[in-house]
Amino acid sequence: MGTTSPAKPAIPWTTRLALTFVSAIGDSGRRPDGTINRRLMNFLDVKSRPNPNPVNSVSTSDVTVDPSRPLWFRLFTPTDSTPSLPVLIFFHGGGFTYLSAASKSYDAVCRRFARKFPAFVVSVNYRLCPEHRYPSQYDDGFDVLRFLDDHRDSVLPPNADLSRCFLAGDSAGANLAHHVALRASGSPFRFVKLLGLVSIQPFFGGEERTESEIRLSGSPLVSTARTDWIWKAFLPDGSNRDHEASNVSGPNAVDVSGLEYPDTVVVVGGFDPLQDWQRRYYEWLKKSGKEATLIEYPNMIHAFYVFPELPEASQLISQIKDFISKRISKI
Repeated sequence: MGTTSPAKPAIPWTTRLALTFVSAIGDSGRRPDGTINRRLMNFLDVKSRPNPNPVNSVSTSDVTVDPSRPLWFRLFTPTDSTPSLPVLIFFHGGGFTYLSAASKSYDAVCRRFARKFPAFVVSVNYRLCPEHRYPSQYDDGFDVLRFLDDHRDSVLPPNADLSRCFLAGDSAGANLAHHVALRASGSPFRFVKLLGLVSIQPFFGGEERTESEIRLSGSPLVSTARTDWIWKAFLPDGSNRDHEASNVSGPNAVDVSGLEYPDTVVVVGGFDPLQDWQRRYYEWLKKSGKEATLIEYPNMIHAFYVFPELPEASQLISQIKDFISKRISKI
């Protein structure tokens, strides 16, 4: 059951307007036949170019991993001269269907991460569905991890420490981060060592309609009608929402009890319809013997932290910084 919250989320009208606009874009781009108006979605997705000159103490560059897909990432490099900085591998949200590492909102988020933590941030531009369905996104995410391990000296600055590596993502990106963590737990690396996973309002689901999904069914961005469409476009033909990709703690869940799954922080919002699934994920990790921390924002909506005008966005960055610092101190 979800925690008790006020009748409406505590967000300003400008944020509400932006949410209405973003929701309308998504709705207009998704077709009933399961395809997407990609031209419209790309036109409305404002992009930021990489900039080798520091802006707010962070420079950016794009690195190609596999031009045939195409698979690439944007590297955010802080001007901090500390001899050794951690590496945070980030997966953007967007329901697996839209947005990118170049999207203006995610460029800004990753820039703040790089400056505030500080850390090198690798923002992965993975393939999108329905053109590329499961497990394409998970393949892309893991392949970037392997690419960094194989090409450390040529693609990362000397003070980027892959032995202090973190996975992070929001919404669909947090789903992706979980599945990359699963693959990485059973794979050998020369340099990469995962110390933690930052799971911001992960996009999970199942056949069941949870209490929060019913109570908040008309919410922006992640209404049940939208998420049902996304799961159908993402999952293999013939699958339902209890597939292991979506219902990660459900009847088809992968047993993580014997894996070296990284310590995880799970962020939940009180006005997010997905919150019950997110709490189940946290509880499942704990029951599996894994270190997990739950951070709750009772008055916040899905994707609240991408809106810098919200005080909670800055608060969350501080809490993630604390999580990273504590994990590093345990080494």
